[in-house]
Amino acid sequence: MIKAILISAVALAASSGIALAGDPAAGQTVFKKCMPCHRIGEGAKNLIGPELNGIDGRHSGSAPGYNYSAANKGSGIVWDEATFKEYIKDPRAKIPGTKMIFPGIKSDKQADDLWSYLKQFGPDGKPKS
Repeated sequence: MIKAILISAVALAASSGIALAGDPAAGQTVFKKCMPCHRIGEGAKNLIGPELNGIDGRHSGSAPGYNYSAANKGSGIVWDEATFKEYIKDPRAKIPGTKMIFPGIKSDKQADDLWSYLKQFGPDGKPKS
């Protein structure tokens, strides 16, 4: 009986569009799409794009040493899951004038997984405990 209730609850959540937590391991694979421009983890440096350590709760346009567009610095965004997932689908729609040229990650699953991977890293690049 309990097993049937749990299966029904999961099916209902899936059918109603309720997102389940992303998979950080799968997100690490999705991050390969970001690696031409970004790094994360201990020793991460700015490249074409800023390093992404501590992105969860970080103000847009605030990675030290990165030359952001005025649009990004002035966006007022504080990165959280919902904002990131909206941004990563179409960066130029979320922040018109951003320097980020990226076609976006349209898959909700991939965006969930990517966020789960990114949010693991603190501002120092070490995994959060």
